[in-house]
Amino acid sequence: MTSRLSPERLLGLGMGFWGAKALLSAVELGVFTRLAESRATLVQLTRDLGLHERGARDFLDALVALKLLERADGLYGNAPDADFFLDRAKASYVGGLLEMANARLYPSWGSLTHALRTGRRVSENPDEADFFGALYAVPDRLRGFLAAMSGVSAAPAAAIAEKIPWKDYASFVDVGAAQGMVPATIARAHPHLAGASFDLPAVRPIFEEFIARQGLSDRLRFIPGDFFKDELPSADVIIMGHILHDWNMDEKLILLAKAQQALPEGGLLVVYEALIDDERRENAFGLLMSLNMLIETPGGFDYTGADCQRWMREAGFAETRVEHLLGPDSMVIGVK
Repeated sequence: MTSRLSPERLLGLGMGFWGAKALLSAVELGVFTRLAESRATLVQLTRDLGLHERGARDFLDALVALKLLERADGLYGNAPDADFFLDRAKASYVGGLLEMANARLYPSWGSLTHALRTGRRVSENPDEADFFGALYAVPDRLRGFLAAMSGVSAAPAAAIAEKIPWKDYASFVDVGAAQGMVPATIARAHPHLAGASFDLPAVRPIFEEFIARQGLSDRLRFIPGDFFKDELPSADVIIMGHILHDWNMDEKLILLAKAQQALPEGGLLVVYEALIDDERRENAFGLLMSLNMLIETPGGFDYTGADCQRWMREAGFAETRVEHLLGPDSMVIGVK
């Protein structure tokens, strides 16, 4: 039996950071944006991307081997998915998340062992008690973080726009909407809806700029506030996407109770995350996301759909259900 075992899977997993960093550097360098303009030779890309000739060929051919680029007749081009999702000039760009991973998460994950031994976050400014306050205080870092949230929210936003019976509702509020990817996606799909974003005041100009580019300023508004200090705005549907996992158990329960109080009878709370499967065996992304919360936050953690349903019932919701969205993401719906 043991003679048939191969270390290939283990070594591939352990060395997986090689391919990840190649992709992250390619996004940072603008490889996919450049090649979306036109196919190019090695010499042209080396010049246009500012690469040193020693590593350029191996780097670009590694991207070919990783199926991120294609090469034919000496010309490099984007693979179809890379062209669609990683060209900064396209509305479908999701590379903001990868830009954040490159700038912030990749270095921090190098300290995972320390975080596992201490239970303390190890991202930048690890002694800063107000992680989000520190993050939001630096405009460029805030803009990058909000763009990353758009990247991680784009696919679930489209699924939420499709799966919720929006014809039965007239209004919604996205709590912690960041740039506004989710409100914009829902509003475009359902012209009868009026929506709002509830987020910290520093987010307002970034949200309004993004929504203006979408041509939705007449239907989507920004409501400034702090969801721990202020009451949540009332609407038929309240959305919390990638929000609850940032907080400890007591804080999670506070936010769910506030949502329940803000909803009318029959209103919906939609919580979506990379939910961990109930048996905690399959959704590796959700479990790794929870480790990312260990690295990034003082008390945050991810959870299963069953966990969230139980917390919603404790908060007073009459009905709850879990629905899969796309990939690792699912939503928990609570009905008041």
